[in-house]
Amino acid sequence: MKKTLLLTPGPTPVPEDVLEAMARPIIHHRHEPFRAVVEEVKEDLKYLFQTGNDVLILASTGTGAMEGSVVNLLSRGDKAIVVQAGKFGERWTEICEAYGVEAIPIDVEWGKAVDPEEVRTVLDRNPDARAVFLQASETSTGVRHPVREIAALVAARENTVIVVDAITALGVFDLPTDAWNLDVVVTGSQKALMLPPGLAFASLSEKAWRFVKESNLPKYYFDFAKEKKNLAKNQTAYTSSVSLIIGLQASLARIKEEGLENLFARTDKLARATRAGVRALGLELLAPEAPSDACTAIKVPEGIDGAKIPSLIREKYGVAVAGGQAHLKGKIIRISHMGYVNTYDIISGLAALEFVLRDLGFPVETGASVKAALEILAS
Repeated sequence: MKKTLLLTPGPTPVPEDVLEAMARPIIHHRHEPFRAVVEEVKEDLKYLFQTGNDVLILASTGTGAMEGSVVNLLSRGDKAIVVQAGKFGERWTEICEAYGVEAIPIDVEWGKAVDPEEVRTVLDRNPDARAVFLQASETSTGVRHPVREIAALVAARENTVIVVDAITALGVFDLPTDAWNLDVVVTGSQKALMLPPGLAFASLSEKAWRFVKESNLPKYYFDFAKEKKNLAKNQTAYTSSVSLIIGLQASLARIKEEGLENLFARTDKLARATRAGVRALGLELLAPEAPSDACTAIKVPEGIDGAKIPSLIREKYGVAVAGGQAHLKGKIIRISHMGYVNTYDIISGLAALEFVLRDLGFPVETGASVKAALEILAS
């Protein structure tokens, strides 16, 4: 019998009660029963985002909310500062350039967090920059960026907004939208929200909505003003992803029942246990100085063919992990500990990692990673 454990940084496991909710008979997206679902969901999303503002619901992956943030806030020829510290930082640049926005990159070594002082310097050199784009958690490297400090630099600048990709941050660690003056926060369903891919979300501050009024970039499907108008009627602008939103109702109920503080503490413990287990095997982390609690990026040891690990660990030991992207392909593996992941999932994942490393010829002390992880998980 083969059973697969999903420890990729998206999609992540979906709880049984959420799957059950999504399996209910379909209802019409303009009828009252579904409007009641949206009414509940939109309030619970405010709880998750820690904001008093509406959170838009889009039928797309998180990239749709990223693109929507660019086209709804900016105009052709605008400047935008982009923190490029991984694959998804580069995506901000690619979206900006696709719409004629001048991207001013801050290039950061993959595995490092951006220095807020560097952001300050670039802002001072470009006072006409209309936006700062960055990741709270860079999924491709397992790095957490200092969002709070960077947001403080932007808050006093009336003509600049901060836009945060929180796709692997929201529901993972504390990211209080309003308290930190985050103008735009976007996320996706298939990470800590414990849903299949297909939904994206965007929260906008009053300052950001002013930018929306001034934007002249082309937009149709990802029209935030249109979505806001429809959300006031407990609808989405276009055909809703009915089953996913009903699943969202169930997953948000789970999050509220656990409570954000407990959720963050649980994820932090799983992340620390994973990192301790990895170190106990003599392996190095890609981001030892600023690790994200979303996923752990592990350097493949010298002499080991890292490209073989994701397929071998999945096919032989039933654990799905992710490899590296771009120039890190074959050089790292990534293990997720966000969303519907528990103590025993982490133990199983580490044990499988020991097995596959042994198979590939790396000397492993059997049980070393599990022991190190248990010391943290049992505390």
